[in-house]
Amino acid sequence: MPINILMPALSPTMTEGTLSRWLVNEGDTVNSGDVLAEIETDKATMEVEAVDEGTIAKILVPGGTEGVAVNQTIAVLLEEDEDASALENVSTETEAPVAQAEPKQEEAVSVAPATEKAPSSRPAAPAPVSASGDRIFASPLARRMASQESLDLSALKGTGPHGRIIKADILSALEQGVGKAGASTETSAAAPAKTAPAASGPNARELADMLGMEYDLEPLSSMRRVIASRLSESKQTVPHFYLTVDCEMDKLLAFRKELNASGDVKISVNDFVIRAAALALKKVPAANASFSDEGILSYKNADISVAVATPSGLITPIIKAAQNKGLGIISEEMKDLAGRARDGKLKPEEYQGGTFSISNLGMFGIKDFSAIINPPQGCILAVGAGEQRPVVKDGALAIATVMTCTLSVDHRVVDGAVGAEYMAAFKALIQEPLSMLL
Repeated sequence: MPINILMPALSPTMTEGTLSRWLVNEGDTVNSGDVLAEIETDKATMEVEAVDEGTIAKILVPGGTEGVAVNQTIAVLLEEDEDASALENVSTETEAPVAQAEPKQEEAVSVAPATEKAPSSRPAAPAPVSASGDRIFASPLARRMASQESLDLSALKGTGPHGRIIKADILSALEQGVGKAGASTETSAAAPAKTAPAASGPNARELADMLGMEYDLEPLSSMRRVIASRLSESKQTVPHFYLTVDCEMDKLLAFRKELNASGDVKISVNDFVIRAAALALKKVPAANASFSDEGILSYKNADISVAVATPSGLITPIIKAAQNKGLGIISEEMKDLAGRARDGKLKPEEYQGGTFSISNLGMFGIKDFSAIINPPQGCILAVGAGEQRPVVKDGALAIATVMTCTLSVDHRVVDGAVGAEYMAAFKALIQEPLSMLL
């Protein structure tokens, strides 16, 4: 029977995306694992591949279409031995299907990204879950077959792309008589989404129209929508507090000058900041943590997310296990990640995750600021510009190059004393840069 190909959720934060272009045409035969299309997510452009095999009977959403909702039908696949007459009872509407209902006349097949591992967080659309709360990766066709045969999907092992349970796994389970359950796992439901408080009064556009104000309206990109949603959630649900220190950096600047004069790799001040932030987390591991309803997650590595401005918005590529990397490696990785971030070519694992964030606006001349925490991380460090300021040394007035840094902290996971201890360790490393080489 005809199978709907749905707009996939390629990242945990994705709710819609742009179908950049199709790599197959109507009438083409595809096999499991074949690349079907390029999808522009809220962070990058990625390839997606087929889970089931068959013939592309109809493409419903043309290439270049923006704002395609996750789970919206984008094409129809015919299985083996089916012809075009099977499409007569298939709806060609491109509206996103209702999440609670399964179509009776057709099956839905999801597509998996060709360049990323299966995400550890749940996507926007409801999906079956195991008793432990972990998402079960299965094609909708496999889920419906499991429901009809009362099979427990959590008891099956998937052989499809990225470990996804597919039709062949269901048939094998039925043949072997395994995975029987008393009730369908389809009855599992995702927790209802939290709704943000609605502001009273007209929004910006309504007010501008009411007052006859002139303006240009730029449609929201997928990335900008996600940024707005995530940062609003952070400020509404995460109890922020802030700790600020002034770091003298004359020794660091002199040391950087010597390194850059003698080596092939050019080290930036930001590279020193990343290294110092990671080593400070090693000294104060209680600051390298996240809050969850199940408990406090204390991370083993300092995976540093670094904010990078792109034409579409902010993205945070990650220097993983930065506590184990020298300044040269950090510099090379950061240049590569930042360049690919601006080109929209980062892989999901290169920007998803991270345990601690850095936002540096010093290159724009910003003296100091407070950043918004990037959930589910517990801290973000805001770094200002280094500038000459009057300071008191040994009771006398002197001039020093000073950089102001402010740590935004999630008070649910990091207490004030721990945050203060972290900032003291960070400041000591910045002011004595040779200690970063130990």
